[in-house]
Amino acid sequence: MTTVRAYAATEENGLLEPFEYELGSIGPYDVDIAVESCGICHSDLSMLENAWGMTQYPFVPGHEAIGTVAALGDLVTNLQIGDRVGLGWHAGYCMTCVQCLSGHHNMCGTAESTIVGRHGAFADIVRAQAVSTFKLPSHLDAPTAGPLFCGGITVFNPLVQFDLAPTSSVGVIGIGGLGHLALQFLRAWGCRVTAFTSSGSKQQEALELGAHDTLNSRDPAAIEAAAGSFDLLLSTVNVKLDWNAYLNTLKPRGRLHVLGVVPQPLDLNVTPMLFAQLSVSSSPVGSPATILKMLEFAARHEIKPKTEHFPMSKVNEALDHLRAGKARYRIVLDRE
Repeated sequence: MTTVRAYAATEENGLLEPFEYELGSIGPYDVDIAVESCGICHSDLSMLENAWGMTQYPFVPGHEAIGTVAALGDLVTNLQIGDRVGLGWHAGYCMTCVQCLSGHHNMCGTAESTIVGRHGAFADIVRAQAVSTFKLPSHLDAPTAGPLFCGGITVFNPLVQFDLAPTSSVGVIGIGGLGHLALQFLRAWGCRVTAFTSSGSKQQEALELGAHDTLNSRDPAAIEAAAGSFDLLLSTVNVKLDWNAYLNTLKPRGRLHVLGVVPQPLDLNVTPMLFAQLSVSSSPVGSPATILKMLEFAARHEIKPKTEHFPMSKVNEALDHLRAGKARYRIVLDRE
């Protein structure tokens, strides 16, 4: 039996406190990862607050883990003890449904989340299936790579999913944990990139991260002036916006793709969408194959999350920093 030392909350929106639990015998396709660092995603905060109504307590967050392989199941062939690996939102898939067999594992109806119904990576050990555990390319910076496995793949997935042309004009709405990575990926992809941000302090940073232009998202006149400009809009925000104003910035056959979890229904005028053949869509994280493409692409183009670091023992301070909207742009917990 392996004793795991973690940080867990015992109640809704409670403080994370030291917590120990025992891992059973390792399964034939499982991997135990000795955690070196773990990013904090807004989804960790949503789960801590039980905002989605599916949190089980005690709750150990953490699904952007970097570490080394500490133990392997007998049938694992793609990894070795000591490999530095990453783990994201999914900890396993059924491997037998049509979605898995088609390569769309992220659409598996019984996929296991790293932090839903199991304990995550705010811990010294986290367990997952080998198929959802990825060897880190040597050129990637391991201490900052964790957020690629959730935030990074979330914004990279649509580029592959929609076979985005490198000549596309793309707007990124919201320059935060997701948006700052989207700017980097899109610029390296070859696109013309515009950052929509309500923060004056982020405009120069957006340009440094890869945007060619910035647009004040609080200025209706500026949004109106951008009519017919974009092939694709990636929305990374989790608040209600004037979605019809943003649809008006799309070219004919353009697409608004929603990546942030917006709690309110989208209020859309269908008539202009119909005549311009516009689309509205959404997607979660990507499949294992797409994650591998993302890692290769990030290594080749030296794309890395911009991170702030806290020791894991300061996890509650780190969560408060995220709650206050102060993160620039992803927070990573480091094991002491």
